Amino acid sequence: MADAVLSRPAASQAPVEVLKVETLADRQRRRRRLVSGLRLAVLVVLLGGWEGGVEAGLIDPFFFGQPTAIAAKLAEWVRDGTSIGPLWLQVWVTIYEAGAGFLIGAVLGVLCGIALGRNALLADVFSIYIKVANSIPRVVLGSIFIVALGLGAPSKIALAVVMVFFVVFANAFQGVREADKNLIANAQILGASGWAITRAVVVPSALSWILASLHVSFGFALVGAIVGEFLGARQGMGLLIATAQGAFDANGVFAAMIVIAVVALAAEGLLTVLENRLLSWRPEKTAGE
Repeated sequence: MADAVLSRPAASQAPVEVLKVETLADRQRRRRRLVSGLRLAVLVVLLGGWEGGVEAGLIDPFFFGQPTAIAAKLAEWVRDGTSIGPLWLQVWVTIYEAGAGFLIGAVLGVLCGIALGRNALLADVFSIYIKVANSIPRVVLGSIFIVALGLGAPSKIALAVVMVFFVVFANAFQGVREADKNLIANAQILGASGWAITRAVVVPSALSWILASLHVSFGFALVGAIVGEFLGARQGMGLLIATAQGAFDANGVFAAMIVIAVVALAAEGLLTVLENRLLSWRPEKTAGE
């Protein structure tokens, strides 16, 4: 009888724990629905105000376009192609240039950031040159790359590499410098080699810094590819924007910007998935965070 009495509190606690988990999940779902609804509302207000401003004569569609005309331009490009070729080809060229530049720039930035972060002498020697190179305007570099590498993809990839490298390098370097000194000292006491410390302690510590820079740097890679195409190219979204600009086609410019935004959002989603996999050890955020 006593055993039965003692077991009642434990039995009564189980439903409470389940209720807490369900309440937290419901709160997270409500927050996601709220965020999605507010995002949609903001988009509707912006597009509705834009369209209404054009219809009321407050906004000149020649300079600022019109949402319905932009949608019609996108439909025309998908159906009939653009003035410089099929839309999918222009998107693919830009994705290829930005993606290649992103990968090369990210790898070089991570390697250089870790190397200079772990070696004070290298950091002192090369820091001045990195600062000088980072201060050079990217448009100037784009023109130099086009002269040296031509109108093809290599010049756009080179500009995207430059755009990405400095962002990733700075974060990787700082992430290495912020590594826990006590863990490094303990690893040295246990006889770990410099490479083992870098691989097992420093790189995992800097990983969150590096992944944070990747979210930003892909946008820079996309900008680098488009700016390079804008300066001189045979294909790509930058050339499409330049062509629309030359024809005073504001709707075409905005339509190309929408396509680029979709590409950027898709890349951001892929990077978020990668980050969640690599940093799966982090505690999950609650609905209020």
